[in-house]
Amino acid sequence: MKPFFARFTRWMRRRPQPEEERVRAAVEAFRDPAAETLDLVRRLVAETRPRNRRDRGTPARYEMVLERLEADADLCAVFRARIVHFIASLRLITFFTDSGILPGTGFFSEWWRILWDRLLPEAPDERRLKDCMHVVFDRSDDWRWQERIPPAYSQRLWALLAPEKELHNVDWRGIQEQILDSVLLLAHRVSGLGVEGELMRASPSLDDDLPRFVALSAEALDFVNSVRGALDDPATAADDGSQLLVIADQCADTLQRIRKRALTVGTSLHLSYLLTRSEQSLERLRELVTILIASHASSTRGRAISSWADFLRAAFLAENRRNSLGHYMSQLSRLLAVRVTENAARSGEHYICETRSDYGRMWRSAAGAGVLIGGMALLKIFAAGLHAPLLVEAFLFSMIYGLGFVVIFLLGMTVATKQPAMTAQTLASLLGDVRATRQAELERLVDVVAAVCRSQLAAIAGNVMIALPVAILLGLGLSQWLGAPVISLDKGAHLMADLDPLSWAVPHAAIAGFFLFLSGLISGYFDNKAAYSDTGVRIARLRWVNRLFGHARAVRIGSYIQDHLGGIMGNFLFGCMLGSTGVVGKLLGLPLDIRHIAFSSANLGYSLVGFQFELPLKAILWGALGVALIGLTNLAVSFALALRTALGARDVHFDHWGALLRAIWHRFRREPRSFLLPPRAATTGGDG
Repeated sequence: MKPFFARFTRWMRRRPQPEEERVRAAVEAFRDPAAETLDLVRRLVAETRPRNRRDRGTPARYEMVLERLEADADLCAVFRARIVHFIASLRLITFFTDSGILPGTGFFSEWWRILWDRLLPEAPDERRLKDCMHVVFDRSDDWRWQERIPPAYSQRLWALLAPEKELHNVDWRGIQEQILDSVLLLAHRVSGLGVEGELMRASPSLDDDLPRFVALSAEALDFVNSVRGALDDPATAADDGSQLLVIADQCADTLQRIRKRALTVGTSLHLSYLLTRSEQSLERLRELVTILIASHASSTRGRAISSWADFLRAAFLAENRRNSLGHYMSQLSRLLAVRVTENAARSGEHYICETRSDYGRMWRSAAGAGVLIGGMALLKIFAAGLHAPLLVEAFLFSMIYGLGFVVIFLLGMTVATKQPAMTAQTLASLLGDVRATRQAELERLVDVVAAVCRSQLAAIAGNVMIALPVAILLGLGLSQWLGAPVISLDKGAHLMADLDPLSWAVPHAAIAGFFLFLSGLISGYFDNKAAYSDTGVRIARLRWVNRLFGHARAVRIGSYIQDHLGGIMGNFLFGCMLGSTGVVGKLLGLPLDIRHIAFSSANLGYSLVGFQFELPLKAILWGALGVALIGLTNLAVSFALALRTALGARDVHFDHWGALLRAIWHRFRREPRSFLLPPRAATTGGDG
């Protein structure tokens, strides 16, 4: 029995402790004077973080720590002394000035750093708080559970760590000194960024604004000297920082004015990067100054604790995501996204039919495109019949699609599937201002949704109802002229199989929808590029253009290209994507291809010609269903992606989808015609 009891005792010692006991033991370990503070903090964080993905008990464990410290004054004093001394012994400046702020190395350098650190993790310098954060929070997803901890808990913790009677000891004085140095560095950084060539080029009145950036450094130095004097002599009143904050606000106004002007004259990745980094540095400067000011008066101690806790919480979260490539890419994608989607939004306004004349114009525009699409579909069938090498085939298909779409665009015609990527941007620009409690605002938005729906239906009807008969007429006419069928029976069967709803038609339509979304961004990008680079002026200065056309025409040509460059490149590259996808699929051995509603309707017409109209009605209806599903997928995918991108670019968090959908449903039940047809012409009465 004795060996049994010995094994049972060892098992009892090794068995998992209850959660509360483990958290309490991690806090009690701070009493051990021989233990390293960094190791103690790592252990405490390890006991607090989630055990697995389904664990939602982190806030409760965090509260256990707070309650234990609040219940035991001696333990709290030991805990406070160790944590504050540990922080004061570290280099804090890089944490205060860099965490949560875009690095000065630039976009691509930081991108490569993150990739390199993924392959070979960097060695942390445990003398810096910034690096110690990565030692303690050593998992890339620690920010997720940190976000779930209520801000009030962080304020309770720092209220325990920074009581008023402790704020004047040596450790806290060291921390405050490093905060003051950080204020100076941030002010100098913003002053330096303010005279960057990109900002000077984008600012319409930088000569008037430049003194603000220069004064920021001088005022920061005066503020820091004043606060240091007050720390040395408590009887001396410290600068309240109001003048420094006023100058910081003036610099922020200048940056915001440059950002707004960039929406008109264009921006670049470097300019957007500089603006964002400068704005982040100014915001950090404000936060540190607010903390310093509030710390010097007992009446504002609560505000100091709240500001300090909020700042550290945000900085910790940002530092933990520092090596997240996905977070970095999403952060950087917003730098240009607003400008790119703003161009698309302005284009989207032209795709919305408000009146009967707009509706008729849209239908005629789409009908014209349907004629050309019918011809483009036949050219693609002829090109496929050449059985050329794959790369040659990809080139031929890309040119047929790309140049055809460019001609459609330059002639002012409309391809139905191009609308969602544009109109989604317009809707996104409206969603940010809508409040569910304001019925009038919802109704105005529903008006736009109804206009978008009838505009889309007009464009689809124009494309499909014309492309289909044009394809039939072309097929019959050429067959009659050549004296032989233009579309063979095998080709007709192949075209009909491509429309089968149970085949790859819908997934391939989704690929086309993704390309439609990309084409909208490409158009916005090149519109921005043309405006930012003054493409029109540069073209007008080309000597050979002036010699060939004369100066006046050269100016008009340059202006025309600048105004239409986005549409030309977006349509051409969209055509190249459509034309090369199938060939890429063959090269990779993957089922990749595209389906587009307008071309599918034309192909349905050509398949009827190939079968000499002897297809059963059931097969024709099945093919028509395939065309409808292809169109629905094209529109849904491109619209959803474009709307998501536009909302993210504008940082719009629309939480009233339920209210909006109910308002749309009520309108549809009450006035279904408004979603399908243009509004009736208003009648006005006269005097007789």
